[in-house]
Amino acid sequence: MTDTAIPTTTAPRQQSRPGPKPRAWGQAASQLFLISACVLWLLPIAFALYVALRPYSETSKYGYVSLPHTLTLSNFTNAWNQSDMLHFFWNSVVITVPAVIIVLLLASGVAFVLTRVNVKLNVTLLIVFTAGNLLPQQVIITPLYRIFLQIPLPDFLSGGSGLMYNSAFGLIVINVAFQLGFCVFVLSNYMKSVPDEMYEAALVDGAGLWTRYWRLTLPLCRPALAALATLLTTWIYNDFFWAITLMSSGDKRPVTSALANLQGQFVSNQNMIAAGALIAAVPTLVVYVLLQKQFIAGLSLGSSKG
Repeated sequence: MTDTAIPTTTAPRQQSRPGPKPRAWGQAASQLFLISACVLWLLPIAFALYVALRPYSETSKYGYVSLPHTLTLSNFTNAWNQSDMLHFFWNSVVITVPAVIIVLLLASGVAFVLTRVNVKLNVTLLIVFTAGNLLPQQVIITPLYRIFLQIPLPDFLSGGSGLMYNSAFGLIVINVAFQLGFCVFVLSNYMKSVPDEMYEAALVDGAGLWTRYWRLTLPLCRPALAALATLLTTWIYNDFFWAITLMSSGDKRPVTSALANLQGQFVSNQNMIAAGALIAAVPTLVVYVLLQKQFIAGLSLGSSKG
C-alpha cells in the first residue's frame, strides 16, 4: 500500500480593507465651485481694466465687447488730471481715518463695559447695539437729511457751511453711528474669550477699571482691532450713499462720489470713468495687502463661544 499525500489547503488571508476614501468628485466639485466664484468675482474688475486701457474713439466705433486695436494708459492720466483725484483722495482720508479711530475707541470701551462690568442691562444694551445694524440706511435718510439741516456747527467743524449738512464732520458722525454696533458685537465676543484669571490677578495687584481696560484688555485685543480697522477702512472709504446725499459741494466729497466729475452733460467717456474707478480702488487694495493676515482673521471674529 502506498501512502497518498493528502493535499493541505491553506485558508486565504483576509486582507484588511482600507477605510473609505474621500470621494474625488466631491473635491473636484468644490474646487470647480471656488474657481467659478473667483472668476465671477474678478470678471467685472478685469472688464473695467480692459475698457480703461482702450481709447474712447475705438470703443465708440467698435463697441466695448470687441477685440482691441490699441491699448493705452492715457485714460488713467486724463482721469487723474481732469478729476483732481489727489484732492478727493485727501477728502477721503479726512473722513475715513478719524471715523475708524473713533469707532474703535468707542466700540472697545462699550464692549469692555458690557463684558467686564456687572450691570443688569448688559444683555439689553448689547441687543440694542446689534439691532442697530438691522436698520436699512435708506429708510431713515429723509429724517436724517432734515436733522442735518437743523444742527448748527462752528466753522472749524462745518468747513464754512455752519451746519452738519455739507460737512466732513457730518459724514464722520454718520459713519461712526452705523459702524459702532457691529464693532461692539465683535469686540464683546472677543473680550469674552480672555481668561477671567487675568482680570482677577490684575485686581489683586490693585489695577483700577481704566488700567484693566487700557493696559490689559486693549493689548490683548490687538488682532481684533487690526482686523476691524481693515474692514472699517474698506467700508467707510467705499461709501457712496451718505456722501452723495449729505453733501452738496462737489469739492468736499470723497473720491468715490467725485467720479461723477468725469461725466459730461451730454456725452460720458466710460473709458475714463473706468480708469478713475480703478485708481480710486487702489488705496483699499494697498490696505488689504498690508493687513492681509488681520483681514482674513477678521472673517472669523465674533464666532468664539461667548
